[in-house]
Amino acid sequence: MTSSPILTIRDLSAVFPDNNGGLQALERISFEVCPREFVAVLGPSGSGKSTLLRILAGILRPTAGEVDFASHQQPRIGMVFQQANLMPWRTVLQNITLPLELENEAQAVSRARELIELVGLQGFESNWPRELSGGMAQRVALARALIHDPDLLLLDEPFGSLDALTRERMWTELSRIWQARQKTVLMVTHSISESLFLADRVLVLTARPGRVKLDLKVDLPRPRTDEMRYTAHFGKLARKLKEAIE
Repeated sequence: MTSSPILTIRDLSAVFPDNNGGLQALERISFEVCPREFVAVLGPSGSGKSTLLRILAGILRPTAGEVDFASHQQPRIGMVFQQANLMPWRTVLQNITLPLELENEAQAVSRARELIELVGLQGFESNWPRELSGGMAQRVALARALIHDPDLLLLDEPFGSLDALTRERMWTELSRIWQARQKTVLMVTHSISESLFLADRVLVLTARPGRVKLDLKVDLPRPRTDEMRYTAHFGKLARKLKEAIE
């Protein structure tokens, strides 16, 4: 990773109008993200984590502050939500190619097949979403988000709806995919273990209004292995995050 940030957030605030003078979701948040860095955002419910991602995706406008991309223009952004949101009338391959079809990209199918291999869905190209498990559906959603080679990948609790065993398997899969593609990633999660297993840094937000309380470097070697979760150092990092959240 280089020292020059690809993304700089300065004094970002978000207030939603209501009958009581406005609900403040975020208050003067500032941080930087470097190219190919994996940053997790952790915090209690209602701390503005998803609001932050939606601002970065251009879905919401901040009330105050700046979002500055190094290129000084809106980058290509991929986003994966908690639900896969696949189109039920399109096959796995057709769901993945959709973003490029909208851009009339001639190489959509070949690029989709490369991603199908990357996310481990070979043999399921012609399956319908109803035929997929939750974990498989999220792999399709991840491949769809990667197909236009995004500058920034936003993950909003992508494994939150999965059972515990599937979720842990998906941590390993996402770590492997990140190692292969080295995308810049910002991921929202409620899970301390998930954030430590996947991220280079973990930002802890306070309860609403969300402010950055802790910016923790995760100094665990890569590639990450399941055994690391049972080491003393992993436990020490987890305690720091838990104390910051509480």
